[in-house]
Amino acid sequence: MDAISQSLLLAGQLISEADTHLLAIVTLSLRVSLSACAVGAVMGLLLGSWLAVARFPGHQLAVWAVNTLLALPSVVVGLIVYLLLSRSGPLGSLGILFTPTAMVVAQSILVVPLIAALTRRLVLDGLQEGGDQLRSMGAGPMLSALLLLVHLRFGVLVVLLTAFGRAVAEVGAVMVVGGNIDGFTRVMTTAIALETSKGDLPLALALGLVLLAVVGLVNAAVALLPGRSAWMRNGGLA
Repeated sequence: MDAISQSLLLAGQLISEADTHLLAIVTLSLRVSLSACAVGAVMGLLLGSWLAVARFPGHQLAVWAVNTLLALPSVVVGLIVYLLLSRSGPLGSLGILFTPTAMVVAQSILVVPLIAALTRRLVLDGLQEGGDQLRSMGAGPMLSALLLLVHLRFGVLVVLLTAFGRAVAEVGAVMVVGGNIDGFTRVMTTAIALETSKGDLPLALALGLVLLAVVGLVNAAVALLPGRSAWMRNGGLA
């Protein structure tokens, strides 16, 4: 217990004193995850909107695939991105493996299915309530879906905050494609794993506390958003 108490005390000092090493890791984590969510938002919102209104052979299969990818292990995503970006891979000439850019790519792939699946459900619920009115005004299916996203902006924000929580707490993919290089690609989750294995518990605990705070703030924001309650009443992802 003394060792745990001492580690917690030192972890609190690192946070209160704004340790430069700690801040660098936290800043990179937030930058990578926010960038990934921005990229994933563009792709996921468009894909989810399209799946909500499109009708084509294999539509149900496409919806099933997106929902299945919600459970895609992050290490598998890391492996796929690694193979694509490695020197012998098709995108190896870009030279971005073991860089923050590769980490953004991996996290973007992780959050796109989540954003798409939640967006599809959001648009379907919106179409049930206001689809007829939009169609009567001459809006096509895809335009109706995009207009609904503007109207349901609080619901969209819930989706994006959920995706950010998924990205910032992810470890497998960024470890594989980032290499966990100190001062360059080391983020909170990978640093916690490394520092724990090295026995540097104060830094690992400090990062863990910051990560919990970030995730807690995201969840609090989701709970307090005015659009959340209506979206949850309509069934969420069901």
